[in-house]
Amino acid sequence: MSEPDVANTNAHLKSGLRMQQEALNSRVLVAVFCFNENVKIERTLSRFPAKRGYDLIVMNDGSTDDSVKRIRKFHGVSILSHLENKGAGASVRTVHQYALNKSYEVLVLVAGNDKDDPLLIPRLVNPIIEDGYDFVQGSCYLKGGRYGKMPIYRVIASKYVHPLIFSLITRRRITDSTNGFRAYRTSLLKDSRINLDQDWLNKYELEPYFFYKVIKSGYKMKEVPVSKIYPPRDLGYTKMRPILGWWSILKPIFYLGLGIRK
Repeated sequence: MSEPDVANTNAHLKSGLRMQQEALNSRVLVAVFCFNENVKIERTLSRFPAKRGYDLIVMNDGSTDDSVKRIRKFHGVSILSHLENKGAGASVRTVHQYALNKSYEVLVLVAGNDKDDPLLIPRLVNPIIEDGYDFVQGSCYLKGGRYGKMPIYRVIASKYVHPLIFSLITRRRITDSTNGFRAYRTSLLKDSRINLDQDWLNKYELEPYFFYKVIKSGYKMKEVPVSKIYPPRDLGYTKMRPILGWWSILKPIFYLGLGIRK
């Protein structure tokens, strides 16, 4: 391991230990999302530290493969399940309700397809616990962030197209508006101006909708650098389709910007 790698690893560990201490006074839930991820969910969970200052849960959105069997190999990991696949947005709403019912104060979202680095969770959580932020968005395009093995169409869409439109409509410069690796206070979920309980938000629409509403509602938010490294192609790149999937995450921006939806 090179000297910079060692330094970065030590920094993450120190930050993680600090978060573990702070989290004792601020209940944190980390939710990993899974739908037919097979070995990728196992790879994801194996990257979490054994000792952590947060609770860990997997939201299984009606997987029909052996994902649940693989999740059960890990001690200290709870499982929430839909009986059938309902979509990314519906899964996030289920986790929201769970977090509120259990009185968690901070929620972190992590992809279950081995793209996000769990060791970077303190980067998302510490600004909330220590600096009073309400919403922290991960960005692989900020200085210090990384991305790799990403399909070129997704680089173009997530680095240039979506952030440009999102920034113009919100009037706030955002570098990575589609990244689902984020953390926020659960108190945001009680704000009547942010209506996440809408059927049109069942798929990929909910996350950009939520981000937009947080900014327009005046909450304190920031982006922090994270990594987004795609797994080997033979494990499957992404379930999002280039046309329908990307319209799904562009739709909320146009609907909200034009006043078609609230």
